Amino acid sequence: MKLIDRLCTNRQQRKQIAAARTRLYRVALAWCGDAMLADDLAQEAVSLGLQKIHQLREPERLNAWLYSILNNCWKTHLRRQRPHEDLDDEMIGDTPAAEVSAGRLETVQRVRSAVARLPVDQRRVLSLVDLEGMAYCEVAEVLDVPIGTVMSRLHRGRRALLGLLESTQRTQPVGKPVLRRVK
Repeated sequence: MKLIDRLCTNRQQRKQIAAARTRLYRVALAWCGDAMLADDLAQEAVSLGLQKIHQLREPERLNAWLYSILNNCWKTHLRRQRPHEDLDDEMIGDTPAAEVSAGRLETVQRVRSAVARLPVDQRRVLSLVDLEGMAYCEVAEVLDVPIGTVMSRLHRGRRALLGLLESTQRTQPVGKPVLRRVK
């Protein structure tokens, strides 16, 4: 009877790991800012999770375990390579809906750019707490840091992000452009 229960639990955990790929991708994208790299990191984390499912001691902590694997994959990537610039290939059309999309795209780009300028440690904590909704104690466990460190990095990260967004807002022209008559 125990063998059947174990096999069913293992199969269910494998499905949960595969279903977590989207969340892992979202966090990896927030960390690195590169869609292709985020996809690779999420895929690597899922693959390692599936390979090492037997090492999971507390099945109810599956998500924290997967984020820990993702964190280790990210650290390994940082050790191997230098960061590079991401080129945005998005094209905006001429339709009226494109104007709304362009505004949204511009806002998303401003936020992503500001997040990318944060220090890596603040970026990781900010994405896990604000993007994934994880509790501070879970983030501390995933990143293997004290909970006080999580709280201070989150506070500094939010404050820095707000400052970066406000500074880019001030440099953006407000309202309609003013036309002048030239003689």
